[in-house]
Amino acid sequence: MAGHDHAVVAGAGIAGLLTARVLSDTYRNVSIIERDTLPDEAGARRGVPQSHHAHGLLAKGFEILEDLFPGLREDLLARGAMVRDAQADVRWINDGHRMAAGSSDLPCLLISRPALEHYLRTRVAALPGVEIRQHCEVLEPVAERTGGPVTAVRLLRVNAEPELLPSDLFVDATGRGNRGETWLAGLGYGPAPEERIDSGLVYSSREYRHVPGDLDADAVIIGAQGSNPRGGVALRAEGDRWLVTLFGLGGNHPAGDPDGYLEFARTLPAPDLHELLQRLEPLGPPRRMRIPVSIRRRYERLTRFPEGYLVVGDALCQFNPSYGQGMTVAAREAAALRDCLTADPGPGLARRFFRHAAKITDVPWDMSVGGDLRFPSVQGRRTARVRILNGYIARLHRAAADDPAVAATFLGVANLRRPPQALFAPSVLRSVLRRRPQLPPPPAPEHPAATPLRPAA
Repeated sequence: MAGHDHAVVAGAGIAGLLTARVLSDTYRNVSIIERDTLPDEAGARRGVPQSHHAHGLLAKGFEILEDLFPGLREDLLARGAMVRDAQADVRWINDGHRMAAGSSDLPCLLISRPALEHYLRTRVAALPGVEIRQHCEVLEPVAERTGGPVTAVRLLRVNAEPELLPSDLFVDATGRGNRGETWLAGLGYGPAPEERIDSGLVYSSREYRHVPGDLDADAVIIGAQGSNPRGGVALRAEGDRWLVTLFGLGGNHPAGDPDGYLEFARTLPAPDLHELLQRLEPLGPPRRMRIPVSIRRRYERLTRFPEGYLVVGDALCQFNPSYGQGMTVAAREAAALRDCLTADPGPGLARRFFRHAAKITDVPWDMSVGGDLRFPSVQGRRTARVRILNGYIARLHRAAADDPAVAATFLGVANLRRPPQALFAPSVLRSVLRRRPQLPPPPAPEHPAATPLRPAA
């Protein structure tokens, strides 16, 4: 196994853990480097401030996790998680239209981000040859010569001198705050081309106590409309809780105080969340967060890239989280890396992986960017293709309100289990096109003045 002795993964988040799981099949030793204190239980940590908010694992991501970790479903159910049907057990409102009831055969995992991450971390740490070093930071990947392959990683541990850790493969899974451009420059390489879009998204989350019978669904998802750029989601979670996240774009910021939080829920495109929150008992204050610009780094377009270096997860592409794609894309990247290593673990791994990762990213990125460009406050080029697709999707949401088959098809595409072409299948087209185009919506009702962003409570 010469050349496959030691892999180093920077970051113990979801992407880093899934990558380490895959690498453990090829590399004798895998070190995960994490600067945070990792909680012994399912708790939030400093380096993942978004963990307080509701997270969605799409059906495709759940499928991959079950493949990578046999017994995962049963283990998580025993820890209080729930698996529900994404159509039958979820109340969806898209563009103000309530999705038709039906069965989609798409499993929906309801669990908090800290609980899922803690479970994955426990499973990965138990793998032979895998170690997790906390309170430790990657200073830089190191090559013996400029432009050469990565051969080591320089680490800094608290109250210790820098350490040089030999590495046959280094993986950047450090998320949104990654230092990839600096690291590559230090190795003698240029940065990857980037695509950016700023939705101006701000969200605020609050936990509530769940009481049996308080709703006839286990999740409520209300999408923002072009005429009303506010939305929200409520998900059941372990510990008899509801995780509720409200979000807004273009200055429509959810409030950070309890009264303002409830008032913001009242202004959503549908009353479901407001009515639910009025009945629930809060378990803590709202927590607010501003989302940085969505960035896609096109590593597959580089003509030069160091051997022994990969990039995954949010360090590769950070999505608008309101579409719930990030964890599932990370899972698909892990599966693609496994395929690349199985086919050929030798030189050129990065180039092969980035080509696969680009294809994985294309669909969710286009969905996310196209969705963002529905809102006038979002700057970006609205091509004829984008305008036509957004117009078609708006009509599809109307069809999905009374056609369960159209609803199931849309959910299959949104959950990355079916290709986008499924939305244009003859049966779907007939259902969509027989509905007359809707007149432009009336002006949105006046909302309370957008509240300035304050630190999360």
